[in-house]
Amino acid sequence: MDSEKLQEAAFEIILSSGDARTLVHEGFKSMREGNYEEAEVHLNEANDSLIKAHKAQTELLQQYASGEKIEMEIIMVHAQDHLMTTMTLREVAIEMLSLYQKVSQ
Repeated sequence: MDSEKLQEAAFEIILSSGDARTLVHEGFKSMREGNYEEAEVHLNEANDSLIKAHKAQTELLQQYASGEKIEMEIIMVHAQDHLMTTMTLREVAIEMLSLYQKVSQ
């Protein structure tokens, strides 16, 4: 895989992860305001963006598994970090939504 294609994949991961992170933070805001259904919508939309990022990552892994040589670049390290932290943030947000709902009952 050439450097340009790797960078394109990295930026797709970063862009989709960034969109997801923004949606998770919108979900947190909705939780604070007591809009739990809206928060759930934001978290589901965040998941859709994470799926896009994960697809780009999976394509790279499939290419690597098929024997294609992939040179690692710092932008890909950044992309992976961005994806994993956003996935974790969403998981925490889901738990927080459940807690907000229990406390408000």
